[in-house]
Amino acid sequence: MTRTRRSGSPSRSRDAPAAWLFLAPSLAGVTAFLVLPILVVIWLSLNKWDLLAPMTFVGVDNWIDVLTTPTLGHSMLITVTFVVMVIPMQTALGLLMALLLSRGLPGSGLLRVIYVIPWVCAPLALGVVWKWIFAPYGGALNAVLGGNVEWLSNPDLALPVVAAVSIWSQVGYVTLFFVAGLAGIPPQITEAAAIDGAGPWQSLWRVQLPLLGPTLFFVLVTGVISSFQAFDQIYALTPNGGPQGATDVIATRIYFQAFGGAFDIGRASVMAIVLFIVLIIVTVLQQRFFAKRVVYDLS
Repeated sequence: MTRTRRSGSPSRSRDAPAAWLFLAPSLAGVTAFLVLPILVVIWLSLNKWDLLAPMTFVGVDNWIDVLTTPTLGHSMLITVTFVVMVIPMQTALGLLMALLLSRGLPGSGLLRVIYVIPWVCAPLALGVVWKWIFAPYGGALNAVLGGNVEWLSNPDLALPVVAAVSIWSQVGYVTLFFVAGLAGIPPQITEAAAIDGAGPWQSLWRVQLPLLGPTLFFVLVTGVISSFQAFDQIYALTPNGGPQGATDVIATRIYFQAFGGAFDIGRASVMAIVLFIVLIIVTVLQQRFFAKRVVYDLS
């Protein structure tokens, strides 16, 4: 039996130039603002440069120095600890507030606006305000508590305090996405679960949470990436890495290595590439975890 070739291939060939023409603006943007910067950072990681003197090619010397000294490992450990503090709490609080807002109680619209205000404000400005709140003498929090707690000078308290500020500023962002996710669940599904005898907790755990898979995946991926790159508020609250390096996360370490006194662009570029690789690995792991657990069709 002879096979007949499918028609339409010539048409697809004729449509290809038009498709590439429509994609050209987006491809140009991705190339200019994503691909080229990555290539530049890779090139800088192979050179020694202090922003003033001419570049000196040193090969992999910067990589050896960064990977064999404990500075990068310490900063990465602090960063992972910070992420572990922030992500579970802000996700749980965001979901809880979304469940409350989705009940349609009076004032829910105003609360949605209030919750998102910290997220839309400048992080550095918020950091300055919170630094005043946590000031040991004359700070608002110690004035209320009637003590002189060193919130940002104590190595045991600095990182949890910074994490709490980050949660406060990001939880409104998470809440809005969960509100949108809950609104996208057909009411017939939750009504059917209630008819079958499912209580509020069972409905949340066995019905709503599985259907919130796409929202949860997006919130976790963007939240983890944002937390790994946290800089503004941490820099404003605890400059120079905090007490005894307690808040020396990888983003602040890259900044200090490049512009905070060392002026070693090559070593800072190595740290930036390491952070980029870590984020790719973490994102791929999250994608694989949610691949068979996410339901997109709610019809």
